[in-house]
Amino acid sequence: MKILIVSDTHRKDDNLKKVIEKTSPLDMLIHLGDAEGSETKIAGWAGEDCDLEMVLGNNDFFSNLDREKELKIGEYRVLLTHGHYYNVSLGVERLEQEARDRRLDIVMYGHTHRPFYEVRGGVTILNPGSLSYPRQDGRKPSFMIMELDDQGKVHFTLNFLEPQYN
Repeated sequence: MKILIVSDTHRKDDNLKKVIEKTSPLDMLIHLGDAEGSETKIAGWAGEDCDLEMVLGNNDFFSNLDREKELKIGEYRVLLTHGHYYNVSLGVERLEQEARDRRLDIVMYGHTHRPFYEVRGGVTILNPGSLSYPRQDGRKPSFMIMELDDQGKVHFTLNFLEPQYN
């Protein structure tokens, strides 16, 4: 199983289209908020054989997306959230505690526009960064790929695009 994880595209979708083309075929696309109205377009780009999971970001003002989602991917219990309700800009401690309280295996968030990946006491916490407005050193647009191998074990890779200047 191959899953593309993105966040904070902010309706600047060229990089997202490139990444979908580059990484397809996909079984699932996860968008962690701030699509800003591109939800329907993203579903079309992902294709009908690709499950799409999206959550509400702090800039998704006119969206009916869920604030967060809990789902099962293989044997893993996963929380999708944009992260702003957990104050992730100040750290992931509240998010980590939420995962423990709910007995989750993986928590995915966005909002900070900075890639993040840590395993804390068995809980995987990750942020794919932003494809449109990266804020980490080097400011390269980023995304993650999640793959489940034949034994059902999960593997994550952080990927970067070269910035496009117009």
